Amino acid sequence: MSFFTLFNEITSAVSNATGDIAGTPDAGIVVEMGADGTPTKAIDKIAEDIILSYLRDAEACGEVISEEAGRCRISDADGIIILDPIDGTYNAIQGIPYYAISAAYMENGEVTAAYISNLGHYEVFTAEKNAGAFLNDKPIRVSDVDTLDTATLSLYGKRDDTRPFMRIASQIRRWRHLGASALELAYVGCGRIDGVVDMRGTLRYTDAAAGMLICEEAGGRVTTAMGESIAFSEDVREGRALIATNGLLQDEIIQCLENVE
Repeated sequence: MSFFTLFNEITSAVSNATGDIAGTPDAGIVVEMGADGTPTKAIDKIAEDIILSYLRDAEACGEVISEEAGRCRISDADGIIILDPIDGTYNAIQGIPYYAISAAYMENGEVTAAYISNLGHYEVFTAEKNAGAFLNDKPIRVSDVDTLDTATLSLYGKRDDTRPFMRIASQIRRWRHLGASALELAYVGCGRIDGVVDMRGTLRYTDAAAGMLICEEAGGRVTTAMGESIAFSEDVREGRALIATNGLLQDEIIQCLENVE
């Protein structure tokens, strides 16, 4: 069974199991502490348990790096799946239909396939290395917006230093804060927004691995805040800052950040 076919089955199973609990207080009950050092909510645990069960049964990979369980070996197969069982947990708890399963397949240190399914509004984003990116099996492409004053960006900033955030916000046409990083990166890929700027330094590999490949395969560009190639730690306790755009806005955003006093 292919990576994408398996995750289509997983999406159906997770959707069925979490449909009644999403948008209710029960979804937000803290059941344990996750490997990333943040509380694991009930809806996260339900989704992760289902996904790990499917991956074990299918021997879909040798290891999983998951936001809740951390790094764990599940079979003797090759490859690693980088997983966020519920990206956008707060949205799921509040009944905001913008939360997703995010999964990336990595082999020999390179992410080669990505899958993101919006559980709140059924859409599936996929990508394969050097083979393009897709939304519900149709090819997608980043936007052609090439100036900040006409751009729509998703912005995240540090609470104790809002200067970079405000510097960019003052330059763009409009900004959004949607609360599910994997989906936001996929939205850059399909041109719904023109970029994501996350300056918090808390974005983890589980949040970004799948979305980065989708964005890049759709023609986008992903770097550090200084414009360098971005390398994520496989330790889910460690985060990074990130800039992802349609490529046309990358240099202008980096320059904008360099000018912050």
